[in-house]
Amino acid sequence: MDHAEVEVAGSAVPDAADDIGPIRRDLPPPAIAPAISPGWWARFLDGDFWHSFRSSPVAIGSAAVALICIFCAVFAGWVAPHNPTDLATLELGDSMLPPAWMAGGTAKYLLGTDEQGRDVLSALMYGAQISLFVGAASVLLSLLIGVTLGLVSGYAGGRLDALIMRVCDVMLSFPSILIALLIAGVGHALFPNAHDTLAFGVLIIAIALPGWVQYARAVRGSTMVERHKEYVQAARVIGVSPLRIMRKHVLPNVMGPVLVLSTIQVATAILAEATLSFLGVGVSPTSPSLGTFINEGQKQLFSGAWWLVIFPGSMLVMIALSINLFGDWLRDALNPRLR
Repeated sequence: MDHAEVEVAGSAVPDAADDIGPIRRDLPPPAIAPAISPGWWARFLDGDFWHSFRSSPVAIGSAAVALICIFCAVFAGWVAPHNPTDLATLELGDSMLPPAWMAGGTAKYLLGTDEQGRDVLSALMYGAQISLFVGAASVLLSLLIGVTLGLVSGYAGGRLDALIMRVCDVMLSFPSILIALLIAGVGHALFPNAHDTLAFGVLIIAIALPGWVQYARAVRGSTMVERHKEYVQAARVIGVSPLRIMRKHVLPNVMGPVLVLSTIQVATAILAEATLSFLGVGVSPTSPSLGTFINEGQKQLFSGAWWLVIFPGSMLVMIALSINLFGDWLRDALNPRLR
């Protein structure tokens, strides 16, 4: 085949552009779908915090136990099978019954009854409600006092810092339980016939005052580091007031260790409330807590009523241990050096 035949044959082959026709130049470019950013819940599930929680059996178990105890305490009026505070429902004929699996026990009272005929299981739920309320309220009060004084001390420095730290040293020189006993004893002496609300307030103050020192020292150390950083210096240059700098800039950056410390301190406050109630300077007998139940149960311990001490003590240990274990995991999860 010569060159002419090749050209003829090549010209006979149709072009692909001829089949699809002329290209339209007036059409708009194809739209590109915008990238959809995931929501906060999706980011949380994909984050390191949730992954650390899922991979820690101790964190899952302690959180589950703590949530069950808190749920039963908060909703004791609906969850508890009986109301131990309603005197009209108490039957003295059912007093000192053993647990249901023992001889003489009944399924009506799963964990037995006390000397007044109150259901121990229901009493534990109502008692945990008071213990958790006092513990959480005292930690919140300690948090408010400690964070405020720590911020002022770390940011201001100078003589004010020295004064606040010397007060902290004096508070640390005395055992916290002795300070709580002193405050609670003085409160009961000044208001012997006080209402339950005032008694709760005195107890919360008695537990909170010794506990603010740890928050103040932790926040002071973090604030002294943050006040020398560039963003604080820039805020000073543009004329932002010191109060606004502490509240808007420094405080959010020092709250990480404080949240971990407050989680652990809740268990300590619950144990302190139980100790004060056991010693007789806690809540009134008309509003019994776990410490009051243990105090009443130890009087019947030698008569064979072991369930009046074992079950309240076990409930107190489960709450404190689960919160402490969860706080330990939270401390490790929020520490960037351990990631």
